[in-house]
Amino acid sequence: MEFFDHLWLGFGVALSAEGLLFCFIGALLGTFIGVLPGIGPTATIAMLLPITYYLSPTSSLIMLAGIYYGSQYGGSTTAILVNLPGEVSSSVTVLDGYQLARKGKAGVALSIAAIGSFVAGCIATLLIALFAMPLASIALSFGSTEYFALILLGLMASTALAHGSVLKALAMIVAGMLFSTIGTDVETGSYRFTGGLVELRDGLSIVAVSLGIFGIVEVLRNLETLNDKPPETMPINSLWPSRDDINQSIGPILRGTFLGSILGVLPGGGSILSAFTSYAVEKRISKRPQDFGRGAIAGVAGPESANNAGAQTSFIPLLTLGIPSHPLMALMVGAMMIQGITPGPRVVTDQPALFWGVIASMWIGNAMLIVLNLPLVGLWVKLLRIPYLIMFPAIVAFSTIGVFTVQNNVFDLYILAAFGLFGYLLHRLKCEPAPFLLGFVLGDLLEEHFRRAMNFSDQNPLVFVQQPISAGLLAFGAIILLLATLPAIRKRRDEIFVEDE
Repeated sequence: MEFFDHLWLGFGVALSAEGLLFCFIGALLGTFIGVLPGIGPTATIAMLLPITYYLSPTSSLIMLAGIYYGSQYGGSTTAILVNLPGEVSSSVTVLDGYQLARKGKAGVALSIAAIGSFVAGCIATLLIALFAMPLASIALSFGSTEYFALILLGLMASTALAHGSVLKALAMIVAGMLFSTIGTDVETGSYRFTGGLVELRDGLSIVAVSLGIFGIVEVLRNLETLNDKPPETMPINSLWPSRDDINQSIGPILRGTFLGSILGVLPGGGSILSAFTSYAVEKRISKRPQDFGRGAIAGVAGPESANNAGAQTSFIPLLTLGIPSHPLMALMVGAMMIQGITPGPRVVTDQPALFWGVIASMWIGNAMLIVLNLPLVGLWVKLLRIPYLIMFPAIVAFSTIGVFTVQNNVFDLYILAAFGLFGYLLHRLKCEPAPFLLGFVLGDLLEEHFRRAMNFSDQNPLVFVQQPISAGLLAFGAIILLLATLPAIRKRRDEIFVEDE
């Protein structure tokens, strides 16, 4: 009965005029940036962080959440019609979605993608509602040792799931943690690593840092491969799938939802890992695997369901533990901190309207996205004709105005520029900025819980392995890191053997 009382509270918040407005804005913006390749939800949310400073905490999180799961819907549109994924997670949809469009089934592919996304989003949101409270209750019993181990586990897991070198990902996490120490020591009150600059006494602005390494870098990266020629768009036929299309899609949609719901909770998982895993599973179990890559409807239904389920359930560790599972969730943590909210299980008990309002808004947002995606698909495709030479000055201008208005501090613009160049350098060196941002956001929390645990244990470092939960979490993190490094070690060993021969 208490569960339904919480849902009633959540829908009361989400169905208010303010809740509906910002849910719609988030879904609309998410679809927009999902359709447009080269921007992405991470860069967009980084650009919108300054605006959240002037909104209520609930409205800002409802809007940012809508942008994230909305972008998963929008990314499939260009993947199917233009052979150009608007989102990384839609890269899998390109393989069969565009082939279906070439066969004259573009409308069917779009409908199946939208239906799968809607079903997966609704089921995943239900899972959040069911399991968030029990997880938060468990987390409330955690002490500093357990939180330190949990945060460290999250960092190790995100390293293991990095796309490039594990060593580089580790280096990026450490670099992010080092930058997070700049500012005033909360225990001693002394300045650390400020270089004598008074502007750094409060540390680096998370808005300026995230906008630099994601927003500005996105502009620089896209300018490298600038192409003013508008993409060729496949024609859209009837949007109604046949009974056979629906029958072929039911299994992949349910399997994709299941996989995405589980993988989305993992640190570093989210929508990308979910979509690729779903495609691999569908191809493996299919009776006609040769059809994949040539227009298999399961190659659209499964990944599109999985990436939306993964996008939704990635909110579970954020809302219940205060631990972001990937960079975009780290920006959500930044949005909460801007509002003066400490992420963690206390949010569930101390601010139930915010917690349940965000969850209820996900159901409403998924319904809005069906309306925004299918009837307006022609409008979204026309947006692809906007030249990037017009878009990138607007992105840079919006970024600089947003960073300045947060604290009316010109120094933050220098930070924005510096981290834009730093992020571009990381791109050229093939170092991922995502682990850096996770280290930067979680560095303060890691240090705080480490020092608190050491103080409570009379500076005994063995306290982290003496507590069973923290010891188990640390051991699990070590195993994940070991498994991630084994392929690189094996590859290097084979290279050495080849050189010796």
